Amino acid sequence: MSERMIIYNRLLPPPRFLAINLFGLIFVRHGRRLSDVDLNHERIHTAQMVELLVVGFYLWYLVEWGVLLMRFRNVMRAYRNIRFEREAYENERDMNYLKSRKFWAWMR
Repeated sequence: MSERMIIYNRLLPPPRFLAINLFGLIFVRHGRRLSDVDLNHERIHTAQMVELLVVGFYLWYLVEWGVLLMRFRNVMRAYRNIRFEREAYENERDMNYLKSRKFWAWMR
């Protein structure tokens, strides 16, 4: 993922977050920087998006987040338990993860 795929701005992501990946573009809060670990996390999300043809990723993400929000009644706890986020957080420090990642790894 090149630097041109990273957009620094004042609007996205929401204040609690460092970055958000929208359609393979990484939006980062103005004045903040992505570490290699953060960038790897977002690259994992891009791989997930490709597997679900982008739209499927966002539909699944939102439905799962809604179900988890009803279950946990806590926005951040629901977010951290979305299967896409679990895969990304569990593997973000492994810079070689995407080279050996199995198709639909988020399902496991």
